[in-house]
Amino acid sequence: MALIKSVRGFEPKIGEDCFLAENATIVGDVKMGEGCSIWFNVVLRGDVNSIRIGNHVNIQDGSVLHTLYQKSTIEIGDYVSIGHNVTIHGAKVKDYALIGMGATVLDHAIVGEGAIVAAGALVLSNTIIEPNTIWAGVPAKFVKKVDPEQSKEINQKIAHNYAMYASWYK
Repeated sequence: MALIKSVRGFEPKIGEDCFLAENATIVGDVKMGEGCSIWFNVVLRGDVNSIRIGNHVNIQDGSVLHTLYQKSTIEIGDYVSIGHNVTIHGAKVKDYALIGMGATVLDHAIVGEGAIVAAGALVLSNTIIEPNTIWAGVPAKFVKKVDPEQSKEINQKIAHNYAMYASWYK
């Protein structure tokens, strides 16, 4: 079973039908919606500020979500896919967005609805990524626009696939 730990009077709240890998760590002020999957070696560290996760979000192996004390929070929308070994620190990621493997998204950045952050990208603090765009590089820069329906379809498919993968472990 995952390590679920209260800290500073905050107890994580997990929605219905979520998969939590047995070595995932969920600490403090974390609220998660329904149908999420939190994979192996993920750390959701809500010890210094809040982490809010929508419905049908998958946070893949080795990812770390954390914030700045009294300065930043994390908000993850619905049907968001966070790839393997991603770091999100005090940022907002809107519905149907995709954060590629090994990417880093820093404090007060906003990843718009349906946006894609490429694998290995570094999204600097205070960056605003417009909806339905692709950003890549170090630091991350605008690459191109994507069709909103295509983006939504891709992310729903990934979310549904991760729900299926999670069912294999129940």
